[in-house]
Amino acid sequence: MAAPLDPEMFDELCPSDLSPIRFGDKWAGMVVRCLEDGPRRFSELRVPLRGVTAKVLTRSLRRLEADGLVRRAALAGRVEYALTPLGRSLLGPMDVACAWAREHWEELLDARDGVATAAD
Repeated sequence: MAAPLDPEMFDELCPSDLSPIRFGDKWAGMVVRCLEDGPRRFSELRVPLRGVTAKVLTRSLRRLEADGLVRRAALAGRVEYALTPLGRSLLGPMDVACAWAREHWEELLDARDGVATAAD
């Protein structure tokens, strides 16, 4: 069994929210990261994804399952989610996108601040 997920796994200003590169919906990339080390129950996923409602997390998991990236399994009265081989193959491209976002973090923040200031 995998170690518990760190509640602080994602920063409040998570690069996935700032990055112009998206993997599915807003939460999909973070869900994939949560499943990287093995299957997880829904309640486990909610720990680091504290900003997501149960309804939105359910929708995200269903989309990931429909796309063949996540497998849902009912086991002895509980449900677990795990990455499929296709979902696991997404980890490499996500690493590249995350590295790019870290490298350009300040530029992305400046661009967002500039747009917000211009709109005021």
